[in-house]
Amino acid sequence: MEVHTIDDYAADCALGHDIRASVYIEVRQHYRDGGPEHLRPVGETEFVSSLAERAERGAWGGRRLCAGIVGYADLAVGDRAGEILDAHIEAGGGRFRGIRRGVYWDADEAVYGHISMRPPPGLLLDAEFARGFRQLHARGLSFDAVLFHPQLPELADLARRFPDTPIILNHLGFRLGVGRHALDPAGATEQWRRGLAAVAECPNVLMKGGGFGIRLWGFDIAEGERPPSDVLAELWRPFFETGLELFGTGRVILESNYPVDGQTTTFTALWNAFKRLTGGCSDDEKRLLYRENANRAYRLGLET
Repeated sequence: MEVHTIDDYAADCALGHDIRASVYIEVRQHYRDGGPEHLRPVGETEFVSSLAERAERGAWGGRRLCAGIVGYADLAVGDRAGEILDAHIEAGGGRFRGIRRGVYWDADEAVYGHISMRPPPGLLLDAEFARGFRQLHARGLSFDAVLFHPQLPELADLARRFPDTPIILNHLGFRLGVGRHALDPAGATEQWRRGLAAVAECPNVLMKGGGFGIRLWGFDIAEGERPPSDVLAELWRPFFETGLELFGTGRVILESNYPVDGQTTTFTALWNAFKRLTGGCSDDEKRLLYRENANRAYRLGLET
């Protein structure tokens, strides 16, 4: 994937949608070149904080880009994770809100043709990971979870064990539609729905509705094709409406997941598709989905 800079993102934001602020989610870039290995990811927070300062000085049309920062920390180091989190908080200049740790694992090799990370299986159930996870609540931080749909029961277990730690489930629980999962799409969807329902029973979990542009979903979109928003909305609708039904408008955050979703869509078409999907929502419900849930979850302090 080609490099997508904040200038590119700001240009996308200026193409017609009213984007007033954004949250930066880690992408494993701009790590420190030296120093202790476990602290190198703090370099990403340092870099993004400098961008946020430029945004606050009026760059990029006055939009509060990178108003919140979610970084990376290897929670599997146990109690030592506290040192990493403290370094992120200091580097973030008051903007650091939590960490995202991709824990996605599947036995099917086909999924790894679409994704570069391969964490060990069962990480959410690991005792040392739990010790590291415990460090989040003490610092008022949240956890963004990225996983595949067969792992949703593991996330529900984690959420029940740590009910005071806010968890934000990314990409609607990532229902896989490639490899063995593509052989029985109805079965995969039912397994995803059951797992998502178990997670939704945990009140400390919010869900991001998005990530549909990633090819792992298995939508029938040819390489290089960028369908119009009405086509995208109909492809995404069954999954989006299931997530909205299970979590309710008070616990769903709409996400662009851009530029990664650029695999099958454009920034403008993506948000137009969401507008089609939420066309039946009330104005109050739309404010929650498009603004207030993210404002609350990431403690952005945006005026209501």
